[in-house]
Amino acid sequence: MKQVNGNGRRKGALLSIRVPATSANLGSGFDALGMALSLYNLFRVDAVLPEGEFAVEVAGEGARELHDPEKNLVVASYKQACERWGVSQTGFSLHCHNVIPLARGLGSSAGAVVAGVLIADALAWQRGERGRNEKREPKSEKELLSLMTELEGHPDNVAPCFLGGMVVGSWDGKDLRYVRLPALPSDVLAVVAVPDVRVKTSDAREALPDRVDFHDAVFNLGRAALLTAAWATGQWEHLAWGMDDRLHQAYRAKLFPGGDVIMDRVRMNPECIGVSISGSGPSVIALVRGRPRRVAETLCSTFSEYGVRSQFFVLDGNASGAEIEVSMDFWGD
Repeated sequence: MKQVNGNGRRKGALLSIRVPATSANLGSGFDALGMALSLYNLFRVDAVLPEGEFAVEVAGEGARELHDPEKNLVVASYKQACERWGVSQTGFSLHCHNVIPLARGLGSSAGAVVAGVLIADALAWQRGERGRNEKREPKSEKELLSLMTELEGHPDNVAPCFLGGMVVGSWDGKDLRYVRLPALPSDVLAVVAVPDVRVKTSDAREALPDRVDFHDAVFNLGRAALLTAAWATGQWEHLAWGMDDRLHQAYRAKLFPGGDVIMDRVRMNPECIGVSISGSGPSVIALVRGRPRRVAETLCSTFSEYGVRSQFFVLDGNASGAEIEVSMDFWGD
């Protein structure tokens, strides 16, 4: 996370927060791996309001459904963070400019959680509140990320959203360990196809079996280890194998049109060095070395064949993590 002291991204803003989209799992790394992508949501705190009072304005994705503070995950995460830390829930006026598609497997909810926790930390620090049994100092990176993981349920999206890049995370419900991996080469891009279909994370979870075959578990263990080792050492020729999966993708592919065939088709493109369902779907992400056009055409034409409109993004897989900019007016006199 990057913090900048300045005059705010927009005149009058007290806090400005930018969070990236993320792609979790990358096939074999179920609930453990995730990467940040260069598609960003912007959140702006324009005014401090009385305790418990919130006003929300939303532009872009979710404009019709997220303007209600009771349904806005940024506000909900802020309240949970304040409660967890034992600090007062100062109200605020929030403007959301959402670009990350909702319910498409690109980490929109994780971005809201990250933003809500960062707002809670900033407002508590501005008020000089220590919280329960806390030293009077800003929360550490690990403290912030641990709470974000607790609120989200697993680290695969919130860790890269907060830290940027590719992150491996492990959480046992209490303790969090994480490692940020080296950057992708400059000639590797992420091509993401986003179909005009929504898949709720809860539905994607319900589609998974309660038990998995022992051989499938061993298969995924080897592939996830290979994916991580290949990424850490720059042996990108192993990514296609490393992103293979038998734990979740076959079940989730049935939740959206074309899911059963799209990844096999994309793998046939020589520019593709790895492909997977992005998060819980239905978006599909391909890592491409070289020109991305052919891969993007394969992705979108497959969705079209199955009667689904889609859009695609060509993104940087080395995106920066969350950034918070604090206006000088934030501190008052």
